[in-house]
Amino acid sequence: MFKFLHQLRTSLLVLSLLSAPSFAAEMPEQIVRSASKDVLEIIKKNEKDSAKMRELVDARLSPMADYKRMTSLAAGQYWKSATPAQQDALTTEFRTMLIRTYLSALTLYKDAKINIKGTRAGNDSDEQTVRTEVTLPGQKPIPLDFSFEKQSSDWKVFDISVDGISFINNHRNQFGSVIRKDGIDALIKQLSNRNTAAKQAKS
Repeated sequence: MFKFLHQLRTSLLVLSLLSAPSFAAEMPEQIVRSASKDVLEIIKKNEKDSAKMRELVDARLSPMADYKRMTSLAAGQYWKSATPAQQDALTTEFRTMLIRTYLSALTLYKDAKINIKGTRAGNDSDEQTVRTEVTLPGQKPIPLDFSFEKQSSDWKVFDISVDGISFINNHRNQFGSVIRKDGIDALIKQLSNRNTAAKQAKS
């Protein structure tokens, strides 16, 4: 069940982030509502070219996801002790890991449907959480929350929760364990090795 939630969590983040070209003027709920069609079209048109699919997803995610904040939250207290070079390297590998996991999960759950349940105010006026339920054939609906933060004129996703499980908190526990044992460079290397192995497997 945990593996299913993890894959669903990452796959639906892509669905929430990808939006129409006019996304800068859209509110979080509009972004979530309009995203599914776009990402499914990418999958459908590029099923036989995983490299191109990955490139297109990366290009669409870049303006919508605050990768640095996501990585810093996942690294937790250890982020401040990392050098700028380590922070950049960790963010790069974290970003690659997310996209890799998205694409793997999306091919499995491309028939998922998202029902919007409303928007909840965040801790301040610049944060909103879009509440949804995800339905899959033969499965019980799963609560899925998307956390957005407004930065200048854009809304960016910085976390999601599936059935109460935060994507960031889940990775914070995993990352913290590696950093405590072997240091930040070890975590960067671990993520890099996994990303490289996954890329080669798809070649």
